[in-house]
Parts: sequence; C-alpha cells; structure tokens
Amino acid sequence: MNFADVFKALGDETRLRLLNLFLQSREKICVCEMVDALLLPQYKISKSLSMLRNVGLLTATQKGIWVYYELNPSPSKCMNDLFGLIKKHFRETYPDDLKRLNKRLALREDGLCILGFALKDKKEKVDSEEF
Repeated sequence: MNFADVFKALGDETRLRLLNLFLQSREKICVCEMVDALLLPQYKISKSLSMLRNVGLLTATQKGIWVYYELNPSPSKCMNDLFGLIKKHFRETYPDDLKRLNKRLALREDGLCILGFALKDKKEKVDSEEF
C-alpha cells in the first residue's frame, strides 16, 4: 500500500464522506444506498469508490445485481489508526449523511438492498425524506 496515494485519495470531500459512512456504519453498502445518503449523482459516487478501492481502503463483492462495498477487512496498523481518527472527528462533521444512510439501510430485506435509487427529489430536507 502506497500511503502517499492513500492520502491523495482522501484529499477529496466526497471520498472522505464515503469513508466516513463506512467507518460509522461498519456495513457493506451498495452504490444506490450511498447515492441516497450523500445526495450526490451516481457517477460521482462510483468514481470516488473506484479511487478508494484502488488504494486499498475498500473492497467490493457482488450479491445478485448489487455490488456491495466495505472497508478493507485487514487494514495495516497505520490505516487502522487513521480510520480511528477519521471516525472520531468526522462523526460530527457529516451527521446528516449518516442519518440518511441509516434510514436507507432500514429498508433492506434480509440485510440486502432491494430498492435501487430511492429518492425522487435529491433536494428534499432530511426530515421530509420518503423512500
């Protein structure tokens, strides 16, 4: 693992927000759930996931038609320490992301996404979101 590449990958707000989702939830998350949690377009999420995966921060597995991403299950000691730091400090930086993700994850059946892209209007307020 090239740590310079890791830090370059983390030099983007979308990628930091994504990593924060994984650190706070400790879940395997599909792209459509991330799109609804971050209220960003699918192409931007996918591009960011690709970079995080390429530097070894995330892994991906396919289940049916969905691809689920998760934190690298065996990070180095340095990465584990970095994950702890990010988890501690970013919880309060992006609380709405986690709130939307938890709402979205609650719609799963048998622990799996069944919905696809749920939000009809990405500009809705968090309190009035309906999936």
